[in-house]
Amino acid sequence: MQTLKPITNELRYDIVRKIAEGGMGIVYEAAQRGAGNFTKSVALKIIREEYSAIAEFQKNFIGEARLVADLIHTNIVQTYHLGKTGAGLYYMVMELVRGPHLEQLIERHHAINRQVPVDIAVFIISRVARGLAYAHAKTDNDGRPLKIVHRDIGPKNILFTYEGDVKLTDFGIAKALDLMYNEEGKVIAGKDEYLSPEQATYAVTDARADLFPLGIVLTEILLGQNIFRCADRLKSRRNILSMPIPKFSTLRSDIDDRLEAIIQKALQRDREKRYQTAAEMLTDLELYLYSDGYGPTNEKLGVYIKDLMACAPSVPSRAARRR
Repeated sequence: MQTLKPITNELRYDIVRKIAEGGMGIVYEAAQRGAGNFTKSVALKIIREEYSAIAEFQKNFIGEARLVADLIHTNIVQTYHLGKTGAGLYYMVMELVRGPHLEQLIERHHAINRQVPVDIAVFIISRVARGLAYAHAKTDNDGRPLKIVHRDIGPKNILFTYEGDVKLTDFGIAKALDLMYNEEGKVIAGKDEYLSPEQATYAVTDARADLFPLGIVLTEILLGQNIFRCADRLKSRRNILSMPIPKFSTLRSDIDDRLEAIIQKALQRDREKRYQTAAEMLTDLELYLYSDGYGPTNEKLGVYIKDLMACAPSVPSRAARRR
């Protein structure tokens, strides 16, 4: 069992609750204590104890922290500190985001038999595209492009605050120049139902590989399901590569021609025909939202999330719904 005493004792953090678990780490809400009764709520991401002595996992964990240290953007979860206890346990101190992640939001809509409004769905994806545009364009101190590719765009990695901020998190399998462990061509990084075709075929990726799954997530919000997902992981991957891409307006009537065009461009399997940058996709999303006048804001999204989470019954997990 993961022991937290080295962190709580040495670093003056009080663990409040477990927030999430992943393959490599566990995330806790914690209260950081300081002089004069100072306290600050933070998220602590701690490498799993069974992996803490394995060099490859240490390298990935350290690489993630180094990568995100200077990614300071309102649509990316901020990392404040990377540390190591006397017992050799690595941890990251991160921004605490109080609110649901996107998968929970989608499941909440299932529970009350409601569709996510089109403008809310597009606004959420536009904010993720905004964070990606920043990350993709990031350079090091010498001006060299870091060539960051997130490689794990999916609903669980898109977080919301109750004020309506949208934040991309978990760069744990991202790649970047000189910073992250990477074996493209040998292994597939990412979840099968959210892969780009490049990832699914073991090809070397660039920033465009994040835009195909962003299109998948947009359609999942609109339809309430990932059309590529299958119980068989290999079938999910095959669907990514060869399943006919539907006309989404036939699956939801309020998807108009302008939004259909954005979705179809994001889901081009040939990356030369896809959006070439997140900034380009962001421009089209914002033109869709605001060209006719007033559109969604963080405040509107925040009110929507608060009302939604307050009115819905408890929601079974996606895994439970499959049984």
